Amino acid sequence: MRLVVLGATGGTGQEVVRQAVEQGHRVTALVRTPESLKKLGHRIVVVQGDLLNRAELERVTAGHDAVLSGFGPRLPVSRKDASLLRQFAAGLTGAMLNTGVRRLVIVSVAFLFRNSIIPPAYLLGRLFFPGIVADAAAMEKVMEQSRLDWTIVRPPKLTDKSLTRKYRVGEGHLPRFGLSISRADVADFMLKAVKDQATVGKIFGVCN
Repeated sequence: MRLVVLGATGGTGQEVVRQAVEQGHRVTALVRTPESLKKLGHRIVVVQGDLLNRAELERVTAGHDAVLSGFGPRLPVSRKDASLLRQFAAGLTGAMLNTGVRRLVIVSVAFLFRNSIIPPAYLLGRLFFPGIVADAAAMEKVMEQSRLDWTIVRPPKLTDKSLTRKYRVGEGHLPRFGLSISRADVADFMLKAVKDQATVGKIFGVCN
């Protein structure tokens, strides 16, 4: 597949790029600072640009089959980035609709699972990360109201552990005791989901 990866210099994004290349996909990454992707050399197309700029998003997504996004704010979130995810979602959905690229797999946060008891994800998010919870919820709302073929992935705490492919998946919920997952396993699920039409229009909790 011809894939656009956004947030490609972050931990999850780099895993998506690495695994996608290993699987034979043709990858284009839109990044602000391309230096961290130089090790992949000619194996991917790196475009320098602004992920909040709709025109640049249109330019990079045109001609591709799908978009995978691991884009997110850096912690702690500054006041100027309080609505970063919502702005990103608005620009991305508009760009994709204009270019006719409909398939999207995007990372959100497990804090939005209100029905998670162990762990109490929503409660913890509201207590310790209220800004991220509000902004991620706004981002998801933009996605859900678009006409895109979206899949939302909500992982709990992300780690740098190795790829296992032994993670648990819950449709519409976070599996019990879902405390963490490696970025590599999140990337694995995203690449599986992008090819699976059964995941369209659904939200998944993933954890080790």
